[in-house]
Amino acid sequence: MSTATPTREQPDTHFRTENIDGVNVFYREAGPEGARVVLLLHGFPTSSRMYRNLIPRLSDRYHVIAPDYPGFGHSDVPDRESFTYDFDHIADIIEKLLDRLGVREFTPYMMDFGGSIGWRLAVRHPERISAVVLQNAPLYPEGDDGGFWKDLIPYWGDGSDEHREVARTYVSPECTRDQYLDGAHDASLIDPDCWLIDQALLDRPGIDEIMLDLLYDISKQEAVFGAAKEFLRKEQPPALIATGANDGLFPEANMRKFLDDLPHAEFHALDTGHFALEEKGEEIGSLMRSFLDRTFADG
Repeated sequence: MSTATPTREQPDTHFRTENIDGVNVFYREAGPEGARVVLLLHGFPTSSRMYRNLIPRLSDRYHVIAPDYPGFGHSDVPDRESFTYDFDHIADIIEKLLDRLGVREFTPYMMDFGGSIGWRLAVRHPERISAVVLQNAPLYPEGDDGGFWKDLIPYWGDGSDEHREVARTYVSPECTRDQYLDGAHDASLIDPDCWLIDQALLDRPGIDEIMLDLLYDISKQEAVFGAAKEFLRKEQPPALIATGANDGLFPEANMRKFLDDLPHAEFHALDTGHFALEEKGEEIGSLMRSFLDRTFADG
């Protein structure tokens, strides 16, 4: 007689596309229809691929959707002359995608750029947010005046061509690789395909200019961040913070500021860096599964 531990049956992950305002938006989707929705919002400079290993850990019980933003991954790359690349517009596209898919309530997983988009969705429709999951995400930029950000700060200050050129280092192979490796506890656990694939997509014609537009738009978020903090203070959504403590962009001290507005949040600082799922994916998946199961225990 076998004594093997039974495992949950894992639904297939589907790779789909919806045309939203003339833009083909790619997304990964898995899990039962009618189940609670988890929306996985990716960071820079990657795509929904960053969630490839997390999706199967959730999709037996939850309906998981992970889109690629326009200009990222497998989504279309409309010309900058006809498409405005800022976080407001990308949030518009994701909101319309959710409407197309019939999603009314969801739990966003916000990481890096995904926070800038997720906060906009939350502020626009707080009634749609069931809970929040945060991993190395922006909301408290106070004190972010050096380190990773040092070459972006002059660009944010004046948007000049000169400072835009300096900021071009953020789409370089070295910067892409370092975002995966810096802060990792064991760099040998980080698959080098991650930064090679991201960089291949960054190196497509015109993508660098799109990313520089979005990197500049980081500087215009004061009003959105203020509204997001008010949303957290007022709504107090169930929250899990499972974050890479050694991240040079959003380190543990920065992420702990969430507890000022979400004192009941579940907080876990993990011994890894920015792309925490690459080294701590099993741990984050377990924490997230436990959090979701407890939060939605009554259905």
